[in-house]
Parts: sequence; structure tokens; C-alpha cells
Amino acid sequence: MLRLYLLAAFCFFGVVSANAAEQIAMQSEAPVHAAAGWEWDDCGEPTDAIQVKSIKVSPDPPRPGEDMTVTVEGTALETIEAGASADVTVKLGLIKILSKTFDVCEEASKANASIQCPVEQGDHKVIQTVALPKEIPPAKFKVHVDGYTHKDDPMLCLDLTIDFMKHLW
Repeated sequence: MLRLYLLAAFCFFGVVSANAAEQIAMQSEAPVHAAAGWEWDDCGEPTDAIQVKSIKVSPDPPRPGEDMTVTVEGTALETIEAGASADVTVKLGLIKILSKTFDVCEEASKANASIQCPVEQGDHKVIQTVALPKEIPPAKFKVHVDGYTHKDDPMLCLDLTIDFMKHLW
């Protein structure tokens, strides 16, 4: 499957495991933040538990067969506790290729991420590197993420894009 740790970073400051990320790639129709081969749009509310400030990917654009480093900065407006989840939908054009709910804290633990639950209120920065397989197909992927706290309150909402179409790298 597609290994794209970028989604993981977006889901929870880089704490969803590579196991989940192996199934994911991105595309959005109305980006707020764009780079050479990927973009992201915060579709959440100012009251969501997590406010993503910035997301950086290196190399930009990501390249199949190479390591990709994701740096995510954001603010937790409340403590994120065990039981937080993320509903992830991945599409290739109009075709849904993945729809799954992930336990954010469990995935963070599996990934041995630098942030573990409970995540205290305040500013956070996560840097995570993953090897992208060279078999990623040349296509654009669209991902929608809805995150929820352990109380099922909105945690975050993101629309993501990544373009693995053939480019002159």
C-alpha cells in the first residue's frame, strides 16, 4: 500500500504510526497552504482542540523511494487523552480507497512518537521521518481527516493533497 507519513503528522502532530500511514496519500480541492507537490487545508473551527499552525515536508515535493521528513507545529487548546480518534478517508479521484478510524494515542505509542498521550495544552512541534516506497503510483490523492477527543468533541479537521504525478525531479 502507499506509505505516507504526512497524514500521520496531520492527524495528531505526527503521532499516527507508519502502519496507518502505509495506506495513505493526499489531495485537496481548496488548499490554504500549498507547496510544490502537496498542500493542506485546515477545515476545522477555531474552537477545535488542536490548531495546526504549520506543516513542512522535506523533500518538497515528496519523492517515491526516498525518505520524507514532516515537521508539524500546532497548539493543543486542551489536553488530548487516551481515546482520541481520527476518521480518515483517502480518495484517488472519485474512488474511495480507504476509510478507517484510528486510535490516535495507540498509534502514537506504536510509532514511538515524540509526543505521547496525554498531550498537554500548549504549543507542540513534531518532526518525523519515514521511507516512502518507490512503488507509489503516479497519481494525486485526496485525504480528509476528522479528529475527535476522548469525549467525541472536535479535535481537528484537515483536507490534504499529495501529487505523485510524473514530474521532472
